[in-house]
Amino acid sequence: MKPRIYYWAISALLSLMPLQNAQANSEDKAADVLRIAIPAAAWGMSQYLGDDEGTTQFYYSFASTIAATYALKSTIHKNRPDGSDNDAFPSGHSAMAFQGAAFLQRRYGWQYGAPAYALATYVGYTRVKNDHHDTGDVVAGALIGIAASYYFSKPYYGFQITPTAGLSTVGLHISKQW
Repeated sequence: MKPRIYYWAISALLSLMPLQNAQANSEDKAADVLRIAIPAAAWGMSQYLGDDEGTTQFYYSFASTIAATYALKSTIHKNRPDGSDNDAFPSGHSAMAFQGAAFLQRRYGWQYGAPAYALATYVGYTRVKNDHHDTGDVVAGALIGIAASYYFSKPYYGFQITPTAGLSTVGLHISKQW
């Protein structure tokens, strides 16, 4: 059995990484933390459950979210509402937050996804409120994160079903980790 506290500790440390670059505004700080904390919680959940398949699905969905987001940012060059730079589209904060929320919901159910979606929505709200993005930037980021998670993740049932076949038998092997 994997030491689960180890994975929770890593998730907590990852969620603190944005603090070193956080803006003076407390809402910006919260959005900076949540954009990492939500995906870190999704990754931590798959580790806690010993869900190796889910961990792999998380990696694919997170990596594709980052790749798509930054490919669009480097191609489109849309100015931010506050005029600070020209990489507003799509919102990377929203993409990351909604990727984590969608992964939790898709893989583990609404009881985990609903609170994560609420936090991800707060991230998007603060990005618009503080003039880092307009609504279209945030919606595009959210759609990228959600689409990646839905494409790469499948629901977790806590057990595996594997078809089996022999010379004179056909069946299903059902297994569960304890």
